[in-house]
Amino acid sequence: MSRTTPFSLGTFSIAGARPFAGLVVEGRVIALEGAADLLRRWNLVLTGADSVLALLEDWERNFPVLQRIADALTAGEAPELARASVPVESLTVHAPVHLPRQIFCSGANYKKHVVQIIVAQSTEETKHMSREERLAYGTRKMEERAASGTPFFFVKPQSTVIGPFDPIELPADSTQPDWELELGVIIGRRARRVSRAEALDYVAGYVVVNDITLRERVMRRPGDAREMGMDWVASKGAPTFLPMGPWLVPAPFVGDPQRLQITLKLNGEVMQDESTADMVFDVARLIEALSQHCVLLPGDLICTGSPAGNGVHYGRFLKPGDVVEGSITGLLGTQRNLCIAERR
Repeated sequence: MSRTTPFSLGTFSIAGARPFAGLVVEGRVIALEGAADLLRRWNLVLTGADSVLALLEDWERNFPVLQRIADALTAGEAPELARASVPVESLTVHAPVHLPRQIFCSGANYKKHVVQIIVAQSTEETKHMSREERLAYGTRKMEERAASGTPFFFVKPQSTVIGPFDPIELPADSTQPDWELELGVIIGRRARRVSRAEALDYVAGYVVVNDITLRERVMRRPGDAREMGMDWVASKGAPTFLPMGPWLVPAPFVGDPQRLQITLKLNGEVMQDESTADMVFDVARLIEALSQHCVLLPGDLICTGSPAGNGVHYGRFLKPGDVVEGSITGLLGTQRNLCIAERR
């Protein structure tokens, strides 16, 4: 009888040694480079077992091989691999894709999130409006954008990526460091000008990401070329500003990416708790739109936007000593990052 064992992928290290790609099954990790002998006996080849990024380079051929390993482990067909597996807790966990080739982010992609920002932050257009008028205005704008608008994207530096349990370093001169928990999409094959109907076929899997943002730096200062608009490097580009993981969960084990619950806790208190159904543009539409502008490559990360419940809504921003926890249903595991003052 055939079986399909869910598994995830991660990047790990032990005692400061070189990070390695690992297959995670039922809380235990198999170093994929160590599976070579077993695969040879099965006449199977795993391409790029030394890193998750390398595995993604040939994802269509590698995924069935990874599935075969996971199935063999749970069926008791690979006792030598089972003996070589170690508990996740015994390893240092890094960002699962270490590092993504390109990082794209979708801005203002959750209806309630954008409405909350419109209500909380005045602009020339809304400064004379009451709270209720801003709420109605924002809701109308989101309905119009969903019906006839197009996704908005920006890029984030590779150097922002950290592991799921690493500290977030807050710059000393920042005043409004904010959280933005998001569903991350990992691309599994080259994509250029793909249609919405086929877009999800290009997804290898999903990760949890937190797009840390210096809210006070998003807009250019008055008089400082304000017509240039938003400054994404200044507001989102600092080191440690993209915790990722703990795992890369392959797309077949996640199901519909528009039916996932995103939850962020700050010091144990729930701040974000929203469904991906609130996206203005769904994952398939984002991939379609982005692939019209550029080439998506295996190992690329697309951050799909953050739901309502950011610090700007509460008037509460991150400070040293805060603990941020993030999880998404179906993605297994929880990020847990301590906020600290930036280390020089």
